[in-house]
Amino acid sequence: MVRRIIFVFTIALYASVHLHAGEAPLEKMLRLYKKERYKEACNWGLRYFNRYKKEGNFIMLYAFSCLHSDYIDRLAVPMTALRYTPTERKNATYFATILLQKKMLYQKLLDGLDLTAIRLPETDYVLSIVFDMITKNQYTKKNNAYLLTDRHNPKKSYKLYLETYSKGKHMILQEYLDGKLIKTHRYW
Repeated sequence: MVRRIIFVFTIALYASVHLHAGEAPLEKMLRLYKKERYKEACNWGLRYFNRYKKEGNFIMLYAFSCLHSDYIDRLAVPMTALRYTPTERKNATYFATILLQKKMLYQKLLDGLDLTAIRLPETDYVLSIVFDMITKNQYTKKNNAYLLTDRHNPKKSYKLYLETYSKGKHMILQEYLDGKLIKTHRYW
């Protein structure tokens, strides 16, 4: 089971940026990523994707920025471009797994899809952790929400449910620590 896919690209990206002076978009995206401004880095990467779509380090940085900012649907394009090195292929599988888990959880919430027979690799991403627990029926259901307790950290828990907006239903995943909300993820 894949617990964690490690990507080592920061040094390579840093080196490629400095070898090619004038590649300001790469420098800016890396700077945003290092400052944990993932949403901005994801949007910046989208803006320059066509220009750098053949550079694996750029694509991985863009995809991880989008993942950390919960723009999971944006992973579809970079994951198809990541195919030339073992690291790129591992990261493409990582992104594909998370994207599929998101889609299947959304279908479970909307249509009641039975996930108990599904086995996918578990990753370190929060959506993957929740997906794995739901496939193993490790939850309680209350008012159309799935309540889960992290099996590795009993102080951490999750709540998965749908919210209706004017543009449709969004899947909401809330993370709690000692009963206090620490992060809310919104997916569509």
